[in-house]
Amino acid sequence: MLCNKFLATALMLGSALAQETPLKLMIFGDSISEIICWRAMLWEKLKPTEWGTVDWVGSGKTDNNCGDSTYDRDNEGHSGFLAINIANSKQLVGWLQQNPADVITMHLGTNDIVQQNKPVNDIIAAFTTLVGVMRDSNPNMKIVVAQIIPMGFGSYNTQIQSLNTAIVPWAEGLNTTESPIWVVDQYTGFSGTTDLRDGVHPNQAGDTKMMNVWYPAIVNAFQVAQADKAAQAAKQVEVPFTA
Repeated sequence: MLCNKFLATALMLGSALAQETPLKLMIFGDSISEIICWRAMLWEKLKPTEWGTVDWVGSGKTDNNCGDSTYDRDNEGHSGFLAINIANSKQLVGWLQQNPADVITMHLGTNDIVQQNKPVNDIIAAFTTLVGVMRDSNPNMKIVVAQIIPMGFGSYNTQIQSLNTAIVPWAEGLNTTESPIWVVDQYTGFSGTTDLRDGVHPNQAGDTKMMNVWYPAIVNAFQVAQADKAAQAAKQVEVPFTA
């Protein structure tokens, strides 16, 4: 009975300590994570919840002139960047050293396909490298990966669908208890005709759709990350023994 009381006390103290340090979220990707407004929409939806204090991190602050001066603009979206190049150049290593995170989202692969017609296997291999970097930065990183949105021109969507199909078993193969990977489907229900402003980037309707897909997965990742922090903090709490 006493052991149970000590454990409960440690868990409560651990939870309190964990909540003193806000979680950190990195939005990572290409221009579809940078010059868009779904980040502002997501922040506004999270603001009145318990996750409104999450610290968004990253080296950039660019968006699509969203008209919201209050939201946390920090992100790691890089227009024109390929997943393969980011992985090979080890750029994410430095970005995470500068801005460590507890939760990271990734929407990547569009430029690999549209710019250079890279094979799906090569993009997936780059994703594996990037996940390794994430976990080197934080062994308990919570990772949310998107099946990417369609394009509104060309014949790229066939290759995009092939990449999206490959993402699911890839994520399952790399998933761990300490650092889970959740896949969100940003392709299904997204129109390359009516949800894009320029054939590549979401308009207001597309931003809204993307935000609504990200939201539950990111909230779930926050919940898991916060529980992990509380458990880790509880292990460090010394509860004096009283007979």
